[in-house]
Amino acid sequence: MKKIIILSLAMLLLIGCSSQRQVTRMDPETQTDLSGKWNDTDSRLVAEEMVTDALNRPWLINFVEDNGERPVVTVGRIRNKSSEHIDVETFTTDFERELINSGKVRFVANKFQRDDVREERFEQDEWASEETKKKLREELGADFILLGAIKSITDQIEGKMTVSYQTDLELINIETNEKVWIGNKVIKKGISQGSTKW
Repeated sequence: MKKIIILSLAMLLLIGCSSQRQVTRMDPETQTDLSGKWNDTDSRLVAEEMVTDALNRPWLINFVEDNGERPVVTVGRIRNKSSEHIDVETFTTDFERELINSGKVRFVANKFQRDDVREERFEQDEWASEETKKKLREELGADFILLGAIKSITDQIEGKMTVSYQTDLELINIETNEKVWIGNKVIKKGISQGSTKW
């Protein structure tokens, strides 16, 4: 009986040691796809490709020719209409970064950020010195707002599944409501899981 208890404890110890978690640091640019779900690589690649497309369309050249300056852009709501949780804020940030870094447009804070900035200005109006406080009602108004959605379509049978993620974005002139650019990007993933059913 003692041998069985000792043997059982040794096996539990061996199993416990073999299942220890290992963490490996990776380059953030490394493409990883463990689950087949939307991930950071998808977000970054879609943002890069769609920004490149948007900045190479006639709306930008037309605006600069008509106004003699770069357009001011803000990002509005990007909706997650997919079948899974997607951190849309990460995707929005990727998109903002690519637009700003292009140097072809100027960018203003989104709706939620503007609320924080306005609160800061109101506090400065009350508490900061005349020399350092920032003026109220001097915001730079956006010319265009980017709106859109991420959707998904899933097809599966037994141990195989495909998921298509479709990102649709529209750039809209805030004053006229004219749509000046519509972009679309689809990522399709095939996932297999042996003979296991989903």
